[in-house]
Amino acid sequence: MGANAFPCAFFREIVSNRAVAIVTDQAGNMNNNQKRYQTNGHPHPLHAPFLIALIMCTMGFASALPARAVVEIDITRGNVRAMPIAIPLFFGTSENDRALAAKISDIVTNNLTNSGLFRPIDRKAHIEKIATINSLPRFSDWQIIKAEALALGNITLVRGNRIKAEFRLWDVFSGRQLTGEQFTTNERNWRRIGHIIADAIYKRLTGESGYFDSRIVFIDETGPKNKRIKRLAMMDQDGHNVRTLTSGRALVLTPRFSPTRQEITYMSYAGGRPRVYLLNIDSGQKELVGDFPGMTFAPRFSPDGNKIIMSRQDSDSANIFVMDLRSRRTKRLTKTKSIDTAPCFSPSGRDIVFESDRSGLQQIYVMKANGSNPRRISRGGGRYSTPVWSPRGDLIAFTKQSGGRFFIGVMRPDGSGERILTEGFHNEGPTWAPNGRVLMFFRESRAETGGPRLFSVDLTGYHEQPVVTPSFASDPAWSPLIN
Repeated sequence: MGANAFPCAFFREIVSNRAVAIVTDQAGNMNNNQKRYQTNGHPHPLHAPFLIALIMCTMGFASALPARAVVEIDITRGNVRAMPIAIPLFFGTSENDRALAAKISDIVTNNLTNSGLFRPIDRKAHIEKIATINSLPRFSDWQIIKAEALALGNITLVRGNRIKAEFRLWDVFSGRQLTGEQFTTNERNWRRIGHIIADAIYKRLTGESGYFDSRIVFIDETGPKNKRIKRLAMMDQDGHNVRTLTSGRALVLTPRFSPTRQEITYMSYAGGRPRVYLLNIDSGQKELVGDFPGMTFAPRFSPDGNKIIMSRQDSDSANIFVMDLRSRRTKRLTKTKSIDTAPCFSPSGRDIVFESDRSGLQQIYVMKANGSNPRRISRGGGRYSTPVWSPRGDLIAFTKQSGGRFFIGVMRPDGSGERILTEGFHNEGPTWAPNGRVLMFFRESRAETGGPRLFSVDLTGYHEQPVVTPSFASDPAWSPLIN
């Protein structure tokens, strides 16, 4: 999505115009299935009630397929074999169509590769050269190169700077079409088409939601190490479409997305002391979240987006407060002489995880949303910090410091099952992908001229990779799925 694109318009467009055709008939009936959602080569408009009914019916029918006829990835295993999938260059009628189609098919390929769950087969190895998306694939040719799934797409530029996109996913073994989508959007959203298609493929083959159509807010860092300029910045989850959101005149830290609105909360030293702000992504309007005495920091939204939980310093201690954004009323949740900070709600909103040094060292605690029943859950050696609850509710990610090393790990909400995913000289600040299967964090290099860089790692710990940004980057926070 372009830097100035207005995503909400695209959401409405996808909901009203996307024609979902999850087709599970035999491959020989493909052309009849195509007619269900296309008339005279043009998208057939679907009214919302009919579209919802179609989605529900086709999802139910697809789930009734025999297990042997459906290619799937079991992502609950510790070490997942990457599925071989063929993704030929998408089709297009004109030269401009084909150029854009090639870019979008590469986005799909890169997204699936970066997940660690898929292994797109080199296009040079493809035997069959399919002519159009309406062609019935010659599945024996795809079986020879050991493809288990085949994704085909078609991109058409239409009047008014619009793009019509469609794709189909085939099970190479059974010859069945597993899913298909067709939608129209503004040309400036062309990258999102690739992310949406990749999400659809991911969901159909793993049974869980994808995370590609999402964004990252982070701190963009430039300048010498002892005098860094730090700006709020935002980008697509794959590192593209980077844009800065603040000027860099004031230090900013710990940005977090709202789960329900186009807003970010963050800490800023504007005015000389750290305070919590709200920033509307689309309008650029900034708003102070209460003018409290002392410092306010480590803000995060509640799951419904109606509250902000944060830490406030009082003399030598810091405690956790929650503010209702509608009434602007504030409630104190902890009252200690320690440093209680980095609070994060559980997805249900019933519990809060936070870090505290009340036991002498930084450790992780969980309490009820009203501040009652605080209990320590971290039990390993070292210091624990920056806890964040998984969107699935099953795990809590954390930073751990021990023996001069920094670790990113996960544990269950009761503290059991602690598992380290990655370690380094200075790893910190994990954030969850919307589906709870991947973490992003930043790693500081040891070199004097070095700085922080973003990395991602999946829950197996086997698939770690850098996330390329134009400058140094820290404090990442993952958005929910855009659509």
